[in-house]
Amino acid sequence: MAIETSNKPAETDDFHEQLKTILPRLRVYALSLTRDRDAAEDLVHDTVVKALTGRGSFEPGTNLSAWVFRIQRNEFISGLRRTRPSVPVDSAIAESLSHQPHQESRLVMREFMSAFGKLASTQREALLLAVLEGQPYEEIAAHTGVSVGTVKSRISRARDTLERLLIEGETRGEVRPTKGNAERREANDSASAPHAR
Repeated sequence: MAIETSNKPAETDDFHEQLKTILPRLRVYALSLTRDRDAAEDLVHDTVVKALTGRGSFEPGTNLSAWVFRIQRNEFISGLRRTRPSVPVDSAIAESLSHQPHQESRLVMREFMSAFGKLASTQREALLLAVLEGQPYEEIAAHTGVSVGTVKSRISRARDTLERLLIEGETRGEVRPTKGNAERREANDSASAPHAR
């Protein structure tokens, strides 16, 4: 009666040898997937561990390198899934996806509108035409019948007043008497400057 000898040690040695010959190609493929040397080394390590652990599922005589490369690809994809929440996102995209709380922006807008309402009507008009509609000073001067210098003065004073009102928190109360002084200066500027045509 013939005694059956197991050729498992020979198959294991052959498996190990074939795996060693594939290692350089595994490193190149891992580097092409990760584009990072350290991550590629980790991926190769994880692939080899998985291959050694699961070598019982490998059918001898089939293509070992295809089997190992599929393990590596699956490991890479699994790694992406595990780290998906921590993948850095472009800040512009992140800002467009997130919603800022609306309460604070409403309060800011309310304060701005209150301060804007306290400006002289000529300053409000000049500021709106320049900032919102983007009109050049010459067009605003022609539209309002004042000089370009007066338009610039109105816009500058409007901005200064708005800034002061918003910083000092004077949006609810009365505006300081400096506003009247600004209106008197503006009236003097208008009277002494030649009108734009």
